[in-house]
Amino acid sequence: MMKKCVLLSAFLYTLLPAYAQDPVSAQSLRDKVLDDIQKNFTTKTKSFDSTVSQLDLRMSALDKSINESKDVKDKADKLVLRVQAVEEKQKAIEQNELNIFQANYQSAMVNLISMEREIKPLMLFNSTKAFFNSLSETGNPMNYEGYTKWYNSYAAFVKEKKAESPALNVTSNLLNFASGFTKGVPVTGPITSALFSSMTTYIDNIGKKEKALKAQSEEMLTLTMKVSQFNFDNGQIENEWEAITTELQDLQKKYDKSLKENLGIIKVSQADFDNNFSRQNDAERRYQYLTRVRDEAASFVANEKKNNPKEWRQAAYVQMNDVQSLKQRFGQVTFRISQNLLKYKELFDKYRTDPQLGSRIKDLEIKMKELQESFDKTFDPLEYINSANRMYKV
Repeated sequence: MMKKCVLLSAFLYTLLPAYAQDPVSAQSLRDKVLDDIQKNFTTKTKSFDSTVSQLDLRMSALDKSINESKDVKDKADKLVLRVQAVEEKQKAIEQNELNIFQANYQSAMVNLISMEREIKPLMLFNSTKAFFNSLSETGNPMNYEGYTKWYNSYAAFVKEKKAESPALNVTSNLLNFASGFTKGVPVTGPITSALFSSMTTYIDNIGKKEKALKAQSEEMLTLTMKVSQFNFDNGQIENEWEAITTELQDLQKKYDKSLKENLGIIKVSQADFDNNFSRQNDAERRYQYLTRVRDEAASFVANEKKNNPKEWRQAAYVQMNDVQSLKQRFGQVTFRISQNLLKYKELFDKYRTDPQLGSRIKDLEIKMKELQESFDKTFDPLEYINSANRMYKV
């Protein structure tokens, strides 16, 4: 159970920064800069539309004048003006295409850099730790009243009688092998058959006069079996955590690679990024940094068009696709996390009314609610996926 706590605390990301003194979320900063990009793009688009509209009107007027003119020289002059208007329109179209690519690569860079703070284990850690600690405690029978004392009596019986019974000797060896059982190793797997069998033998050997001990022993055996089943059921959920963790680890590697490549493209060092954004506590400075990165991204696209006129779109296009893919995958994996968290409700429904496990299940449900609320406040997986699909202008 604690393994899961460590894994999830390392990968359940938060949109809020780690630092309590900074109330501005990474998401709000990102959205602010993206809004700046949109406003700038809208202004340029309006100017483009106005320019093209005026040029179209000018060309229409020239076409009409050319058709009506009887003077050869006048027609020739107006044809020259029309060619100039066509050239101006083509330049405007090319500039608009550049504006679109600049805005899209700016969006990619801002989203990519902002993800660095989204991929940080912080706000959910405490609620995650509390929940998985309680889950681990629920799956360890030693945490239930009277169990440790009873278990020691049972273990002493096995040790005393092992020479008289091959089955008890096997059990004794298994208990020594699984010495961590008393420290919380889940009561699941092949060892449980021998464990339950030897516990039954122990109960059968209790004298008729020791009715209280026999009743307690039957209760403890029942508890052991219930806890074993609880751990088995919980194991089905944990298997998905393993798959999610693998996906997140792969996502982290791809993110690091993409970040390194794009910082290199706009000629920003890792140290500069770390100092001015990753480890920067001041929201205004992070906003200024995102703005600077945005400007560098626009300059890169403009320089590519100037220096590599035939294939200038390629470099930015590849990176834009990679960033969009990362964002979509992050949304998908957070959706898987949210769905796996919901599976605990089914688990708890099964044991909530049990007289032995019920009180612990109710405590788990409270902690589960806290974890779920933290997750829901931090993430909206579907919105994350949808925003990734809407990242770019066409």
